[in-house]
Amino acid sequence: MRDTIRIPQRSVTGGRAWAVAAVTGIAIVVAGACSTLPGILQGPLRHDFGWSRGSIGLAVSVNMVLYGLTAPYAAALSDRFGMRRVVVAALVAVAVGAGLTTAMTAAWQFTLLWGLMVGAGTGSLSMTLGAAVSDRWFARRKGLVTGLLSSASVLGQMVFLPALSWVIDHHDWRPALVTLTLAALAVTPLVVLVLRDHPADLGQRPYGGDAFVAKPAPVPGAARRTLTVLGEAARTAPFWLLAAAFAVCGASTNGIMWSHFAPAAHDHGMPVTTASTLLAVIGVFNVAGTVVSGWLTDRRDARRLLAVFFTLRGALLLVLPLIMAATVRAPMLAFVVLFGLLDLATVPPAIALCRLHWAEDSAIVFGWTNAAHQLGAALAAFLAGTARDAFGTYDPVWIALGAACAAAALLSLAVERPRGAHRPHLMRGPGQHLCGRHGCAGR
Repeated sequence: MRDTIRIPQRSVTGGRAWAVAAVTGIAIVVAGACSTLPGILQGPLRHDFGWSRGSIGLAVSVNMVLYGLTAPYAAALSDRFGMRRVVVAALVAVAVGAGLTTAMTAAWQFTLLWGLMVGAGTGSLSMTLGAAVSDRWFARRKGLVTGLLSSASVLGQMVFLPALSWVIDHHDWRPALVTLTLAALAVTPLVVLVLRDHPADLGQRPYGGDAFVAKPAPVPGAARRTLTVLGEAARTAPFWLLAAAFAVCGASTNGIMWSHFAPAAHDHGMPVTTASTLLAVIGVFNVAGTVVSGWLTDRRDARRLLAVFFTLRGALLLVLPLIMAATVRAPMLAFVVLFGLLDLATVPPAIALCRLHWAEDSAIVFGWTNAAHQLGAALAAFLAGTARDAFGTYDPVWIALGAACAAAALLSLAVERPRGAHRPHLMRGPGQHLCGRHGCAGR
């Protein structure tokens, strides 16, 4: 149990908490840029090396699996060594992996460098990092901050994707990777200067909190703790329901959209640059959708929000084969806007459910849930490429994932609320809910 000590109001400022969140968001932006690059690399890699979509998809799948499996361990390592050290190490891994990829000559090297090294680095800069920052630095606005940091990943896609696509079209795919390498190296000093592990490091209390929170002692045995938390969570039904729903979430977003939307659109005659721009537009609306989702999560039942988001996303995927065309028309624009609003909207309510069920272990549990997300994404990335090679079209993939989203909506509703949990309440004052309890689970 964390110790709480009352301190004077004047010793607390909210600016540093938001600065930490901003720098964390910038690091996540760089990691997010890596997630969509394989989609626009497929054509150049097949042209230069003659690799099949399946072999490229294998490297992407390994990247997604490592992205997911690294996240819970990164959360535990942050408790042991501090977030700043973990984030710096992750950025260096991304820079080295992306830089060495420019010298690869075989598919197994792509799997090793992009799949393993970049996958582990970006996994340490995932939404789990955002959950940890919001837990440590914020007593209020947790849902909002979670939404903002979750959207940072897609913001990276929005910022980098059109530029990287232009670089590939006008120069080559290698300069695009060099750009990512330089971006990761440029962010590293900013992390060193601004990011701190806990408000107590600066003598501050969490933003919106009414008490000073002492910094917990380092937790030894990060790997053992990560597995122990998994073992405890795995004995509960909510974990498996959330993990299954998030596996579908990963398959229907990262797995198919960010890896195969551009090739699928190109099959219908759309230029890859245009398709990449549409993905960037999805990123624009993703930011808005995730922030709104975080705001709603502070006020509504997270299970019902998840069910609504999955249902709407499934409906969009079902109609996508009907609106694919060589040019961008009104139906496609509507799809881009709506899918962008829903893409990462599932993250804040999922994190909120983890907080309700697993309290201070919630970041690690969400990391394992996110691992399921990435396993689903990896499976979809590989099978979608294989299906395209076998059937010559992506249409069956869109339909299958649309149906899977409907199943995920039902799984979300099946998650039980823990005993004693309260519905979200609007704040009456700093750190105090209308229910009158500072430690209310609706926080």
